[in-house]
Amino acid sequence: MTAVYTASATATGDGRGGHTRSSDGVLDLDLAVPKEMGGPGGHLTNPEQLFAAGYAACFHSALKLVAGKQKITLTDTAITVDVGIGPNDKGGYGLTVAIEAELPGLDEATAHSLIEAAHQVCPYSNATRGNVDVNLTIA
Repeated sequence: MTAVYTASATATGDGRGGHTRSSDGVLDLDLAVPKEMGGPGGHLTNPEQLFAAGYAACFHSALKLVAGKQKITLTDTAITVDVGIGPNDKGGYGLTVAIEAELPGLDEATAHSLIEAAHQVCPYSNATRGNVDVNLTIA
């Protein structure tokens, strides 16, 4: 694969409780460990929220792409991604992902067909396939 775009970001400080900044400075955030993981939580983001936001945006683009190729008009759609983190059975940590699609005006079969097709196209889905449990649902 030849990359047409490469994003770059650097984390400093205490990792999950430190700071992250993209190479162009557009993303420039302090991070906090969530309370559920023993941190202070609060008004700062964390890696799982950033991953969920990126995955949701990417999956939504993939959904619109596959719908367009099938000449299906989408209106007022939304994708919500929940990213969970917890210990795995190998002594490390793993992620879970739940993707919920809001596809008003589509019958259930068409909606499921579209999200399955988007799941095959989305780069985040392709990157996580076989490594992360991903659950797809229709709202």
